Amino acid sequence: MTLTASPETASSTRIIRIGSRKSQLALVQTHWVQAELQKAFPNRTFEVHTMSTQGDKILDVALAKIGDKGLFTKELEVGMLAGEIDFAVHSLKDLPTRLPEGLVLGCVTERENPADALVVHPQHRDKQLDTLPAGAVVGTSSLRRLAQLRHYYPHLVFKDVRGNLNTRLAKLDAGEYDALILAVAGLQRLGMGDRVHQVIPAEVSLHAVGQGALGIECRADDEEVLELLQALQHPETAARCYAERAFLRDLEGGCQVPIGVDTTITDNTLTLKGVVASLDGQTLVKDSVSGPVSEAESLGTALAQKLRQQGAQSILDEIFATLERG
Repeated sequence: MTLTASPETASSTRIIRIGSRKSQLALVQTHWVQAELQKAFPNRTFEVHTMSTQGDKILDVALAKIGDKGLFTKELEVGMLAGEIDFAVHSLKDLPTRLPEGLVLGCVTERENPADALVVHPQHRDKQLDTLPAGAVVGTSSLRRLAQLRHYYPHLVFKDVRGNLNTRLAKLDAGEYDALILAVAGLQRLGMGDRVHQVIPAEVSLHAVGQGALGIECRADDEEVLELLQALQHPETAARCYAERAFLRDLEGGCQVPIGVDTTITDNTLTLKGVVASLDGQTLVKDSVSGPVSEAESLGTALAQKLRQQGAQSILDEIFATLERG
């Protein structure tokens, strides 16, 4: 990534206030953004301001049952619209595909490995996902992971797990779980890459929309901040994530609906794979589309319509009805 300061913004005395959740991972990500912008614009001042979101406060209820697509973003968005902060750093997978009026996705950073990871209790260090014994308890708070893994590994027992990464790993090490499914990117960013026991192949678990990338949200009319953020924009990652988000937006699924994706770019051709899965894992509707990178969002919409024609809509209707019943 090449970071160069713009002469229009380098001499400004405005202090730029960055909003972040208080979790360890959120702060690591936000301080990385702060450091990169400080390198690009050494004459500017960037301050980090932290907030607690609803998703951080409610730790005893499964995410899917809370039912709010802005669980980890709403308080930060309110802060931006009120002028308390100038932009917010999110794990892009947490950022809803429809943003409040007046806010935009200002940039998408270069993606870390977006895959899911198997993390095991020491007694299973000789096992892989497909060799865990019947009845092994696997922790995940993601319906997407749950549905796909239930499809391929019906002999495993899946149990919800909440809390920050350290809390989840402590529960694993204490023997409450035999294994956890976590994001490779989160473990790597926290310096815990050695806990990745197995990177789960896309053939088994397509990852979450935007997983592995950071999305920086800001006010749509703040031209100064939008210009600053271009120093962190990664065009290839952005194209992949725009396609994924368009796919999810068209299916009207939040982060707690079993929708998975995988994107690649080769010779200016973007290939997007997508899956919609039933909660019990019995039914998977999966397909792919390819086309020019410049048509990323159109490709996402096209794949959503393709899967809908293959039965995805009836799966989603049943999921939404189930979640509404609680």
